[in-house]
Amino acid sequence: MSDDRNVLGGALEECGTDPVTGFYRDGCCNTGPQDAGNHTVCAVMTGEFLQHQREIGNDLASARPHLGFPGLRPGDRWCVCASRWLQSYEAGVAAPVVLAATHARALEVVPLEALREHAVDVPADPSSLL
Repeated sequence: MSDDRNVLGGALEECGTDPVTGFYRDGCCNTGPQDAGNHTVCAVMTGEFLQHQREIGNDLASARPHLGFPGLRPGDRWCVCASRWLQSYEAGVAAPVVLAATHARALEVVPLEALREHAVDVPADPSSLL
């Protein structure tokens, strides 16, 4: 059981498994000493965000099979580098963020208020929204 925490102080939840995300490709935005990019923000891809990332030299949309990277499409959840997400935030094109799946280390780079502005968290039991 992991003791990694999310930006809200709770247990870190899964970000995405289709495609499988995370620096360690475990579906979570876990991080460690090997993760120099701080891949800790669980972002929901949008066309606008993907385009901006491409423009700043971080092409997330193109597949790279030799690296096991499928390329991302709008709607995919992906653990992005905190600094890259912040660049898009500052440009006005931040991707939505799943706070419960965003690692607390993201706060070393991104203010919690910025993440909260783009939060798209849903309850564990979505039927409560009915």
